[in-house]
Order: sequence, then C-alpha cells, then structure tokens
Amino acid sequence: MEKRVILFLVLSLGIIFGYDLLLKELGYSPFSNSPIIDEEIYKEDSQDDSQPAQSSSTPAAVVLDNSTISSDTSEIAVDQTTVVNEEILFVETPLVRVGLSNQGAVITSWELKKFLTQTEESIPVQLIYPNGQYPGPLSLRSEGHEELTTELQKTPYRVEKDFEELDERHPTGRVVFTYGSDDSDVWVEKVLVFHYDSYVVDMEIRTRGISEKLDLVLGTNFGLVEWGQGFIGLLGSAWMIGEELVKESPEADNPTIRREASIKWLALQDKYFISVLMPEDATGLVAKLENESVVSAALNLPVGTEGQVHKARLYAGPKQFDVLKSFENGLEDTIDFGWFIYDSFTPVKFVAKPLFSILRSINEYTNNYGWAIIILTCGIKLLFVPLQYKSYKSMQGMKTIQGPVAKLQEKYKDDKQKLNTELMKLYKEHKVNPVGGCLPMFLQMPVFIALFNILYMTIDLRQAPFMLWIHDLSIQDPFYVLPVLMGASMFVQQKIMPTTADPNMAKMMLILPIGLTFLFVTFPAGLVLYWVTNNVLTITQQFVTDRYVLPPPKPGTTEVAKTDSPLSGPDKPDKPGKKKPSSQQSNKSKKS
Repeated sequence: MEKRVILFLVLSLGIIFGYDLLLKELGYSPFSNSPIIDEEIYKEDSQDDSQPAQSSSTPAAVVLDNSTISSDTSEIAVDQTTVVNEEILFVETPLVRVGLSNQGAVITSWELKKFLTQTEESIPVQLIYPNGQYPGPLSLRSEGHEELTTELQKTPYRVEKDFEELDERHPTGRVVFTYGSDDSDVWVEKVLVFHYDSYVVDMEIRTRGISEKLDLVLGTNFGLVEWGQGFIGLLGSAWMIGEELVKESPEADNPTIRREASIKWLALQDKYFISVLMPEDATGLVAKLENESVVSAALNLPVGTEGQVHKARLYAGPKQFDVLKSFENGLEDTIDFGWFIYDSFTPVKFVAKPLFSILRSINEYTNNYGWAIIILTCGIKLLFVPLQYKSYKSMQGMKTIQGPVAKLQEKYKDDKQKLNTELMKLYKEHKVNPVGGCLPMFLQMPVFIALFNILYMTIDLRQAPFMLWIHDLSIQDPFYVLPVLMGASMFVQQKIMPTTADPNMAKMMLILPIGLTFLFVTFPAGLVLYWVTNNVLTITQQFVTDRYVLPPPKPGTTEVAKTDSPLSGPDKPDKPGKKKPSSQQSNKSKKS
C-alpha cells in the first residue's frame, strides 16, 4: 500500500510539471516563445520624438512623444503605385498611452503606464505585437475579398477629436475616424470613446454599402506580453458562448478555428494581461495561427448595404479579478483558479476565490504580500490542526502494529481472502484505521492546489516586493535561498514524521527533497515562500505533538510489547508484565 501511494505521488508530480515541458520539446506547444516588445525599438523611439521610427517589417510610422495628444505624418508605401500619408494620434490617460493610426483607423500601440516589463531595463508594458505585418487591432477585413480588405485597412481615414486632455474634469473623450470612397458606396465610421480612469474603450462602428461579411479584428497577439512564462491556465484565445467558457487556441494541425454562435466576448490573453472585445451583436468568430508563436482573433459582424451600426467595448489591460468581474459576463474566469493537472475543476475554484479574497484583505493591513502569504499559511495550518492530529495518531497506531501485520502477511501469503479478514480483525482490535493517515491529506488537497493557482497566476503578486533581496514575488528567487530552505525543511520534515514504509523505501524517499528543490528553483518566490512557511509550521507542529500532545511509546511499554509480539494464527500476545518461563524452568518445576 505504501509503495503504491509513493508511486502515485511521484507520477502525479511528473505529470503536473513535465507535461508542458514535454509538449514544448516535442514541438506540439505552438506558443513557446514570448512575444515581448523589442526594448531597442522602444528606446530608439523614445530618444528622438521628432523622428518617426520605422522598421523594415512595419510599414506604419510609430511616433512616441510626451504630449497627451499629438500627431505626426510620414509618407508610407501602400503598394508600388500608391503613396499615402499616415497620421499617428496619441491619447494619454493616467493608465494607458494609446497610439491610433488614420491608416485603417487601427491601434498602433497600447502602453500600460502602471506595469513594467520583467526585464533588466524595465519599461512600460506594451500590449501591441511589434511586428506590423499583421492587421492591427480594430481593423476591418472581408475574407475572400482582398480588394475590399485592402481598401478598409490601407487607406487613410479622416480623424476628429473633441478633447485635448483627459482628467477628472474631462473624464471622457471621443475620437472619430471616417472613410468614404468616391469610387464606390463604401462608407465606414469608427467612434472610440476613452475614459481617463479605465482600460475600457466604448466603440461604435457604422457601415454602408458593404454587402460582404466583415470581421472586426481584435488583433494579433494583442494582450500577450509574457506568454512563455505561463504553463497553466488559459493562454491564447478564449471566448464566451452563452454561458460556456471556451479556451481553445489554434495549433499547427488546426491553424484556423471558426465558431458560428452568439458571442459574449472574445479574448487574447497570457498569464497576467488580456485584450477583450465585448460586442452587442457579433454572431461568430475566427481565430488563426499566423506562425508558431503568433495568433490572431476576430469577430464576425452582421452587415447590410442599407447600413449597420455595431456597438462593442474593448478592454486591454491587466487581469485584475475585481475589474474583470465588474463586467458581469464571466470574464473573471480567464484567471483560472480551478486548474489542476490538465483542466479546471469546480471544487478547487470554489476554494480558491475565498482564499484569494482573504489574501488581499490581509494585504490591506500588511501592505506586503510576502507577509500576507505567511499569515494566510499560518491560518490555514491552524484550521487543519484537528485533521493533521488525527492523521498523525492513525499513522502512529499503524506503526505500532507493523510487527503483527508482517506476521500475518507471512502466514497467509497464499490466502489473500483470509489475510484481509485477519487484518481487519487486527485493525479493529487495536482501533486503527489504515486510511486514516491519508484521508486528511486528500481533504487538504483542494486548499493546497487553490493556493498554488492563486500564488502562481494572479497579477497582484506581479512585481510585489517582500523584503531584502526579494523584490518580485512573481519571479524566481534570484539567489535561490528560498528553494534551498524549502528542500532543507522538507528533509527535516521527512526525518521526524512517522511512517509505515520499510527502511529501504524511507531512504529512497529522501531523494524527493533534492528533486523538488531543483524544481522549485524555477517557481515564483511567492509560491516557494508558501511552501517554506508550511514546512516550518509542520515541523513545529510535529515537535509539539511528539513532545506534549501525543508522545511516541517508550521502549518496554504496552504498545511496543504488542508490536514486537509474534502472532501465530489465532494466538494472542501474552499480557504485558508477565514473562513466559523457559523450557529449563518448566522441566525443573516438573521434577520438583
């Protein structure tokens, strides 16, 4: 039984932590590379505000400056015969800095001012994929009609705005893009409403003279910043159809995903950030794999030559639970609190959300998520003290009858049914439950898994400092101090915990802390801090239990005598305190 449990634990750990790595090594995980914006391009753009920066692969001119709203024009080639002027307009709020292009009326940059990249030279997070060969966010396309698509994406729109600066006195502002063709009846108007204290943009798209199906493009990798750092939860494209959350990203063998249904929202996301289109009337979607690490997504819009009006909201920002929940459309479930091994499970999610609320409440008083993790771990440990006491008592009881169990196993090794009957009698006689040591552990599993998800995936811990050398609880310990302490504490824990395993198996289990230490080196510091705290509390609890609550039996006591006494069939062990006379003493008594 003990060997099977150990084998189960080892295989479970191997599946949990090796599945994603195996997929990447075999080439089945298309999103192994993190499409982080090129810092050199950003720095070049920032150094000279007057010179528009262009790359060989990006036809649009991207200009970054320090003004709230500014524009710049440059000549760009749409094809070999046509030259148009592009104007870049910037809208700046306390939260974001957004670049808008009149060419196709698309978003060219979306900078999060409150979040920095996790690199040596931290710069604001940029949600727009830097390679400009793909259609930008909010562009319109008509699949199968290249001429119309080119007309909607490459020609300049007329731009109007009704604000100069967004602040508390002027909380909202409108930017209107209008396009009309002299050669056709095609007419398009895009109205974008920005809010100074929100990541949300309210949109209206009006069209006339278009009978073909239109797609409103969410973008290509729009919202994917740190893709390569995640291996669990929802990554890539996701959408809500009715009340069903679908998490499916295109793969090499299925590069295009189409859904024809009423769509509540369509998202592209990584572990910490997300971009979402929330339409009022979209009836389908398409997600495409552009190459091994680039995915695009778009909504199908109903059209008509008499004119159509489409309303939608765009959210592009951090995956903050309260913000996503405020939309009341299930968007908060993109933070996968219920993940375990390969999918989400309701019991884990049911436990994780209250724990997350408690963790944030503690942080309001500590203003330090490191101490909040320690306090929460202590609270959980106290909550499970009764269960752990029962587990320890059961394991100690099983240890006292190891000798009799071994005798029975030897005696009835050829009769399994008789062996099980005798073992049940033995357990009943000594009031021992063979599964009593494992059951409390299984009851605690949803809590441990929920905490793992919380500490691994929530953006609240991103760039949250603890103390001393730990400046970010969402990345690994730079000096590996916490993983080493975790391994050492696990080794001590194994040495002092009671076990029913044979000595050879117990020695083999001592390898486990070494393997887990190397594994935890790559884990976020906040997660390792939880494990170290939990191990230290377990060692302390074990010491108190052994010393004061349930001390182990001393040599020569009743329990030990029972353990060491042989059982042969129905014979019972001699009563303690009575010594069986030897054969010589018996013979002498007979002679006398």
